[in-house]
Amino acid sequence: MLATPGSLPPPAQDARWAYETKQDGQRAVAYLAGDGTLVLRARSGEDITGAYPELRPLGAALGATPAVLDGEILALDETGRASFQLLQGRMGLAHAPGRAARRAAQIPVHLILFDVMHLGGQSLLALPYLRRRERLEALGLQGPYWSTPRALVGHGERALAATREHGLEGLVCKRLDSVYEPGVRSRAWIKIRNMRSEDVIVGGWLPGKGRLTGLPGAVLVGQRGGGRLRYVGSVGTGWSEAERTQLAALPADLATKACPFDPVPAAPGAHWVLPRLVGEVRYSVRTRAGRLRQPSWLRLRPDLSPEESAADLPEDTTG
Repeated sequence: MLATPGSLPPPAQDARWAYETKQDGQRAVAYLAGDGTLVLRARSGEDITGAYPELRPLGAALGATPAVLDGEILALDETGRASFQLLQGRMGLAHAPGRAARRAAQIPVHLILFDVMHLGGQSLLALPYLRRRERLEALGLQGPYWSTPRALVGHGERALAATREHGLEGLVCKRLDSVYEPGVRSRAWIKIRNMRSEDVIVGGWLPGKGRLTGLPGAVLVGQRGGGRLRYVGSVGTGWSEAERTQLAALPADLATKACPFDPVPAAPGAHWVLPRLVGEVRYSVRTRAGRLRQPSWLRLRPDLSPEESAADLPEDTTG
């Protein structure tokens, strides 16, 4: 179940909602078979268990009781805040157990659990959120690499202010009576980001100059709208040198002579790529033409496919 971007519920409805911290990690569903084993799956359905060996003991946490749990895998920096950059060093190692084990020793992850969909062989999907949370918290799932933070019922303004005060990514508002809808981006779950950022799809790049010769000087990005990929801007800042070098290697196998954007933007010297890479950018405002003003690169999103990227431009946006 996915959250829809939005704002706080009206004050008159505040008591009908629960509030959870929006986490900056990799969404994962944990399957506990009841025999001590654990399977972790990403939003794409990919089995990512092997990438996180420190989470395997969770499989025995409920004994013989099988369960399906929803959560987010985080990597924490030295201040205790979630860092997606650190997490990227742990992702993509599901089939490299040796490297995964070494990375786990260097950068251990933590799984935040926030929902339970199946328990003891019974589906809980039709139960309201409030009852699912009660069942989840009653399981007492607190371990060295996983935990079940409490949700705050009501007091949405206070909860949002606290995330801003502590520099957290944002807030997720969940209606107490909402059922669990797998695969649905629902208005019963609302996400509020403290920074203005969106997912974009890389469709091309411009060569760098001077010290950036041989590296991308900027990537050309778009968002889906009206059944096509529309150009929304050129992003040339926000990378570390290591990230820029990494990004230069990724489009190599995606080169194409055909521009993926419709309409084709004015970008002399552009190299086009198949629209397979998803990234997240920060920006100031969106222009009336739909372009992102002053975009800055935040991170690559290997956990998302182009079909999963949340942004969808309105029909009347032109580029």
